[in-house]
Amino acid sequence: MRRIFSSNGRSCTAARLLLLSLLAVELTHAFVGKVSLGEGDIGSSRSSSYAGRRQETWRNAPLSAAAAAATSARETSTTTLLSTSTSTTATRSSSSSSSSSSSGSSSSSSITLPTSTLGDNLKADFPALHQDAYPGKPLVYLDSAATSQKPKQVLNAMSEYYEHSNANVHRGAHALSIRATEAYEATRDKVQNFIHASTREEIVFTRGATEAINLVANTWGIQNLKAGDEILLTVMEHHSNLVPWQLIAKKTGAVIKFVGLDEEEGLDLPQFHSLLSSKTKLVAFPHVSNTLGCILPVAEMAAAAHAVGALVLVDACQSIPHMKVDVQALDVDFLAASSHKMCGPTGAGFLYGKLGVLKQMPPWHGGGEMIDEVFFEYSTFAEPPARFEAGTPPIAEVVGMGAACDYLMEVGMEKVEEHEHQLGKYLYERLSEVEGVRIYGPPPGKEGKGRAALASFNTDQVHASDLAFFLDHEGVAIRSGHHCTQPLHRMLHAKGSLRASLYVYNTKGDIDVFIARLKETMEFFGNFQSGGAGAATIL
Repeated sequence: MRRIFSSNGRSCTAARLLLLSLLAVELTHAFVGKVSLGEGDIGSSRSSSYAGRRQETWRNAPLSAAAAAATSARETSTTTLLSTSTSTTATRSSSSSSSSSSSGSSSSSSITLPTSTLGDNLKADFPALHQDAYPGKPLVYLDSAATSQKPKQVLNAMSEYYEHSNANVHRGAHALSIRATEAYEATRDKVQNFIHASTREEIVFTRGATEAINLVANTWGIQNLKAGDEILLTVMEHHSNLVPWQLIAKKTGAVIKFVGLDEEEGLDLPQFHSLLSSKTKLVAFPHVSNTLGCILPVAEMAAAAHAVGALVLVDACQSIPHMKVDVQALDVDFLAASSHKMCGPTGAGFLYGKLGVLKQMPPWHGGGEMIDEVFFEYSTFAEPPARFEAGTPPIAEVVGMGAACDYLMEVGMEKVEEHEHQLGKYLYERLSEVEGVRIYGPPPGKEGKGRAALASFNTDQVHASDLAFFLDHEGVAIRSGHHCTQPLHRMLHAKGSLRASLYVYNTKGDIDVFIARLKETMEFFGNFQSGGAGAATIL
């Protein structure tokens, strides 16, 4: 017989062998018991390696029960996969509930318990949160850094547009077009107020932050950068704030330099200041790292960049939804954000740009809407922001983004920030208690400040993708992968990581369930690694 897991316990292939073996057992049980799988169900999963993962029979043998059964059967030296799977199905419900309750009450007294009830109060507004991820597995959504869930107020606003105002904007004189244009342009005013821009003309609608950054790169960048100029980025950039500048640097001959990390894996601020020079023409960085969770001192960095004559672009995807952002106080030249991370729909976002800078930038895309006059020989162009909004825009999505601004402003961004400080600190402290977990990024400061409400981590027992798969099996949705920060993960000597990220609708209870399931999963894999009682083998 050969043991499934190698000594380091991180074999991704071995874990999938286990999954496929358990799947085979459960499908066998299903067919023997004449359980209908449903025509075409197996082929509907996203990968052939995970074929049948959505089957109800597969869900009848949860990981937590397997771990509990293995723990209770310590008198048995070794069990086969078949006997493990069979014995755990019957003990599923009781072991899962007892594990959850015991884990939630056994945390250290040193942990600061959150007092905010905002998540409990707001969760009812988000329909997607009130469902089972799989039969009998209530959804615990901890992936808001990838995309947030949408409140019914946003969904209703978009439905209202399609049902009563669906028409193109800026072009028609009829009632529907007028209403559509008013709703679309009202969002520009809402975004202006939300980020405290000085005028509505500084808000350019885009398909998201990625397009916003590419817009700056392909207009201001092409127009102003030349060979020998320097673009200063950080090693924690999302690919959306790295790849566009690589493309522009190749076209213009500009040079990209990177600011590294300090000992706590936050930004190396002294190095940032040392890299600034008269050659620096653009400084671009995230307000909040989507992997490390650190919050950068934007105002200080912008002032230093301006002192050497550089412009500043901020990727605000992980800050706009979570804290009050005042672009005038920060004094940045550009700021990019996406609607879908701030309770709004996908397919919309915005670029903030100082009006004086926007007026000097050429258009990027040509077509309708962005012109002043068109002749056979040449065209003249509209003033910003219309100059950068060619073609029919994503009208319903922009209306939804406006409704998201309304929602967050009604809640109050100060309340959102305080809620996330408390939950973020609690998440970090609970994760820190789990043996074998390595959290990336600096620890939260007093009252949870200085760090976003997210935590990327790895364990010394389980490969990130396998752990995420098993947590998903228990209804806990977290992210696994490189989070669009491949270079940063290479620096951290990690092929990828797991990330749990919180938002306004999350609660202490969500974190407790996540930690309980995480511990159960790691214990399960630990049994295989150690070769103790209940370890499964392949015959």
